[in-house]
Amino acid sequence: MKLRIFTEPQQGADYETLLTVAKAAEDLEFDAFFRSDHYLAMGGSDGLPGPTDAWITLAGLARETRRIRLGTLVTAATFRLPGPLAIQVAQVDRMSGGRVEFGLGTGWFAEEHAAYGIPFPSDKFDRFEEQLAIVTGLWATKPGDTFGFDGKHYQLTDSPALPKPVQDPLPVLIGGHGATRTPRLAAQYANEFNMPFASLEGSARQFERVRAAAESYGRRADDLVYSNALVACVGSNDAEVARRAAAIGREVDELKTNGLAGTPDEVVDKIGRYTEIGASRIYLQILDLDDLAHLELIADRVKSQL
Repeated sequence: MKLRIFTEPQQGADYETLLTVAKAAEDLEFDAFFRSDHYLAMGGSDGLPGPTDAWITLAGLARETRRIRLGTLVTAATFRLPGPLAIQVAQVDRMSGGRVEFGLGTGWFAEEHAAYGIPFPSDKFDRFEEQLAIVTGLWATKPGDTFGFDGKHYQLTDSPALPKPVQDPLPVLIGGHGATRTPRLAAQYANEFNMPFASLEGSARQFERVRAAAESYGRRADDLVYSNALVACVGSNDAEVARRAAAIGREVDELKTNGLAGTPDEVVDKIGRYTEIGASRIYLQILDLDDLAHLELIADRVKSQL
């Protein structure tokens, strides 16, 4: 089981904060640093000092880290055209020496689109599917050949399909709760399937759908990595767990039910249950980015037991 750090900067974090967390995650030998792709705070947060762009952030981190893998959970397809997005991701992969992983999703948060003048189409999933075909098709095109695409939403003509990522293939992550189209697209395009904020039972059901879809598509079910994203709130004792829960505005019992909360041994036990259903990566959603001692505790007393 690999543990990855997953941040939500739209809730209030500048680049320097993200850099500090990414470097701490690297020093503590977590497997990866991921971030969300949002422009508007959610819930009661004021979002200060304001949003940061996911791929600009990752470009900076690519040059200021050396080992840790970097990615999005997940890039919103509504924010960017697929051709320029393929260029951006490939460039950041080259800037990092081949450490990028590309999570792509439909985009869902209507209010952030309205706040920043981004179109929010009703046919988001159809556009998402075309974006997957285009981005992966551009990367897969051999140097010297051209790529074309004639879809309902996007058309590309005689694209040189450059630049190429360092990684071939660059890992693609798809996730979500959808019962039919999501597993099919994961089977067709993804290296990893992620189940965000779901119970053991819900995750097991969705993993089985993805496995079946992969086999229907002619792949081995185990060709894909299966992962979960879960909020983390770990303390060396009950009082510390309660303090960290209060700092992120959550209740301990709710966090224990819906996330990875409790003492290190409690969290290790729950991670073990996700391992049993096939997960091999956990994205730890870290909501208090100033609490680096939280990362140190997880590294020392959770990660060390896995």
